[in-house]
Amino acid sequence: MAAGALAGRVALVTGGGSGIGRATAELFAEQGAAVVVADLDSSGEQTVATIMEAGGVAMFVRTDVSVEADVVAAVQAAEAAYGPVDAAFNNAGVGAPRAPFEGQEAADWDTLMSVNLRGVWLCMKHELATMVPLGRGTIVNTASVAGVIGTAGLAAYTAAKHGVVGLTRTAAVEHGCNGIRVNALAPGLTNTALVKDLIEDPDVDLDELLSVTPLGRIAEPREMAEAALWLTSPASSYVTGHVLVADGGFTAQ
Repeated sequence: MAAGALAGRVALVTGGGSGIGRATAELFAEQGAAVVVADLDSSGEQTVATIMEAGGVAMFVRTDVSVEADVVAAVQAAEAAYGPVDAAFNNAGVGAPRAPFEGQEAADWDTLMSVNLRGVWLCMKHELATMVPLGRGTIVNTASVAGVIGTAGLAAYTAAKHGVVGLTRTAAVEHGCNGIRVNALAPGLTNTALVKDLIEDPDVDLDELLSVTPLGRIAEPREMAEAALWLTSPASSYVTGHVLVADGGFTAQ
C-alpha cells in the first residue's frame, strides 16, 4: 500500500464494525495506518477482512468500551502487534428510544452514559497514557449535533454527547503541552443503523428534517470518515480542542 497521510501510525478505532467506524477504519488503513478495529461483536472482523483484502494492515479486538479491562486489552493488543497507539477514533456508541424528558427510562440513561460517555472517557484515559511518553498523538471523539444543541426526545443521548465535547476540550487543554491533539467530530444525519432506527420512528418526519438541512440530504459514512481523517492527520496540525460539525448546515440556521 502506498504511503498516505497516516503512514507509520497505529490507529485504534472503536465501533469499527459498522457505519462511521467501519468507514473510518477502512480509510485510515488506506492512508497507511495499522488499524486496530475494536467492537463488541464480530462485525469488526468483517471490517478487518475488507481492509486486508485491499492490502491494508488491521486486526480485530472484541471490546466493550464501558469495561476498563477491555479497553486496556485493546490498547495493549495494538502495541503488541504494531507499536504504541498514536491515533485514535473513539466512535463506539448506542442510541435509545425517543421519549419526552419525563418519560425516559433510567435504564436507558445508564446504558447511554456507560457506553457513550464512560466509554469515551476510558478510551481517552488509556490512549493518553500511551501517547504522553511518545510526545505525540491525535484523538478524535465522535460527538454529534446533539452534542452542541438541544434535541427533543433524546435527553440522555444529548447529555452524553455534550459530555464528550467537554472531555475533548479538557484533554486538549491538558495535553497540548505533550504534543497531543484532541478533537471531536459532530456528525449530523448519516446513513448508519442508528440513524435508520431514528428515522423509522413514526414521530420523526425525515422530509421535515431534510427541509431544514441546507444540503438537503443524509450524509454517507465515508464523508464523516474523511472529516475524521483530516482531524487525525498532519493537515490539521494546529487544530485541537475543536468540535468539527459535519451536518449539512443543519445547525447553521
